[in-house]
Amino acid sequence: MKEYDLVIIGGGPAGLAAAVAARDAGIQDILILERDNELGGILNQCIHNGFGLHTFKEELTGPEYASRFIQQVKERNIEYKLGTMVLDLAQDKTVTAMNREDGLFQLHPKAVILAMGCRERPRGALNIPGSRPAGIYTAGTAQRLVNMEGYLPGRKVVILGSGDIGLIMARRMTLEGAKVQVVAELLPYSGGLKRNIVQCLDDFGIPLKLSHTVVDIRGRKRVEGVTIAQVENGKPVPGTEEYYECDTLLLSCGLIPENELSRAAGVQLNPVTNGPAVNESLETSIPGVFAAGNVLHVHDLVDYVSEEAGAAGRHAAAYIRGGEAVTRKTLPITCKDGVRYTVPLSVRPECLDPEGTMTLRFRVGAVYTGKQIAIYAGDKLLYSRKRKIMAPGEMETVELKSKLILDCPEAEELCVKLEDA
Repeated sequence: MKEYDLVIIGGGPAGLAAAVAARDAGIQDILILERDNELGGILNQCIHNGFGLHTFKEELTGPEYASRFIQQVKERNIEYKLGTMVLDLAQDKTVTAMNREDGLFQLHPKAVILAMGCRERPRGALNIPGSRPAGIYTAGTAQRLVNMEGYLPGRKVVILGSGDIGLIMARRMTLEGAKVQVVAELLPYSGGLKRNIVQCLDDFGIPLKLSHTVVDIRGRKRVEGVTIAQVENGKPVPGTEEYYECDTLLLSCGLIPENELSRAAGVQLNPVTNGPAVNESLETSIPGVFAAGNVLHVHDLVDYVSEEAGAAGRHAAAYIRGGEAVTRKTLPITCKDGVRYTVPLSVRPECLDPEGTMTLRFRVGAVYTGKQIAIYAGDKLLYSRKRKIMAPGEMETVELKSKLILDCPEAEELCVKLEDA
């Protein structure tokens, strides 16, 4: 089989954007491996609008957004294999995969980009009491059934979890004629974007109950009803139970980066995000293996996925051309006082463009008002920005000038934290 300079695992928005950026940076032999039967990933089932405002300066649906990048891939004659499952990624970047046409095959690229996306947290991870009747779906499964398969999972619906997919499915099920009775959220704040709470719940009169969870599921063959209760300190409060008669329970309880391949390859993972720990070039602990998109950390907007993946594609191209960078110093990036994690987790000052910027993305651990984002190199304040409100459902992005880091040669680490404004 032909050998490739760059293999991209995943043909969703991250994989497509990375391939386009790498080709534009001069890399010719690129191969995208996608396990589904078409490119585009999860966007193919996201038929609602709201995509592309940052990237294309217009509002698109998920399939429209994906088609823009698929078109760019085809215009550049970038090769891809569909219906192809990657079975293994080795330390030396050997990729083992299989499909019907080629059977089992191996590739030995100079660089690999991980773009496998994420998966939903299933019922088994939630420890909800009750039997296991039909009618319990993850929100993403229900979205595929309604938008792609043409099936309506149920008529009377309760949704557990207020992630963006759950909020969007509350609206979608309502538009299809189902009655969404309540959205229950375990945490005291929503995990979704504010705009989705307004457009998907408030506009349709669907109640959102914060600090509530499902404590029982009734029904043997099919869901007949669920009981939700208020939660304090992680435990249901006796006497606050409410019973809802329903035939469907949708679970929108978080997304998990799809990193079985990464883990098997020995890639160091961030325990907070469950995605690879990367440096400023989005390079993992294995030289020449890069990661971008939801496999790295869960994004709220696909525009940011494409932006991040484009950077990974350019860095992979630079690696292929120049080989592994020899660096004398790596600064860890720590986070505290409300910041849960940062991407990247470290920075090599020698690898920064002195005239450019370093993109830093992170999420906070609770809802904060009247705070400012502060970035320090040792005791020196490099950056600060006031924010009226910050919430875990919305990712924060900072463009930090490289020169600010390079001007602190004695620094041993960077620290990102929240301070009173």
